[in-house]
Amino acid sequence: MTQLTTQLTTRRATWYVATAAAAWGTGGAAGALLFASGGLDALDVSFWRYLLGALFLLPLARGLRLDRRVVVVGVGMAVYQTAYFGAISCSGVAIATVVTMGATPVFTALGGRLLLGERLGRAGLAALLVALTGLLLLTAQPAGHATAPVASGTAATPFGVGLGLVSAAGYAGVTLYSRRHRAGSRGMAVGGFVVGAVCLAPFALAGGVLPEGGWQSVALLGYLGAVPTALAYGLFFRALTALRATTVSIVSLGEAAGAAVLGVLVFGERLTPLAWAGCVLLLVAAVARAREE
Repeated sequence: MTQLTTQLTTRRATWYVATAAAAWGTGGAAGALLFASGGLDALDVSFWRYLLGALFLLPLARGLRLDRRVVVVGVGMAVYQTAYFGAISCSGVAIATVVTMGATPVFTALGGRLLLGERLGRAGLAALLVALTGLLLLTAQPAGHATAPVASGTAATPFGVGLGLVSAAGYAGVTLYSRRHRAGSRGMAVGGFVVGAVCLAPFALAGGVLPEGGWQSVALLGYLGAVPTALAYGLFFRALTALRATTVSIVSLGEAAGAAVLGVLVFGERLTPLAWAGCVLLLVAAVARAREE
């Protein structure tokens, strides 16, 4: 695949995805800090993330229309984002992120083959198997092995892993749908943020959505809305006009390794040697798939 009518080369699109993944890798850490110091839950953080993301991108969006495609994307984003932050609150940043991002390429590859006719090929299948192996190693925590407190609990609980899988399925669905219905990247991102915020608003407002913790929480929310949301999703939707859905999901796995490292450095979460090996395999799979494209 060389170029599409968008004039975006695959090399530049791959860099867009890699940059988005790096930004997303910090989003889980920001969310966990808001859980701990801002008095917010998963619904609150997701609501603020989408509302602020829309505000940051709105001046750049032209001809924004909330058509059916945007509504579908927004609902999907609301589901997978809330499930993701819910998984963080149950199982910690590292485990929640690697489950979500590790399962995503599996769901995307299956959906891409069935719905879009995308073929992985031997190299793509190998990258997917390496990524799946990395996921298994990252989540193979010994029984009773807990990480340092981040929110209500940080062991790899079945409920937390389940939420991560729900998030992965939602993320894959949005990726496949956006790839099939290509539209303006900024318009799709802004529209998705608006719809997602509207979907989450009743639930967030019911429990009290204003953050505690003063300017630190406000700064964290601003960062969450600007970098892992507005910047990252703008690049993500743009890249989908030039790259296959499965390629985007595999390259995005760089987020999992980055978030795992942040969980260790910032929150004192512990990863076993096998988990560190899983991080390496995820990065290898992402790089190999990028080079293949």
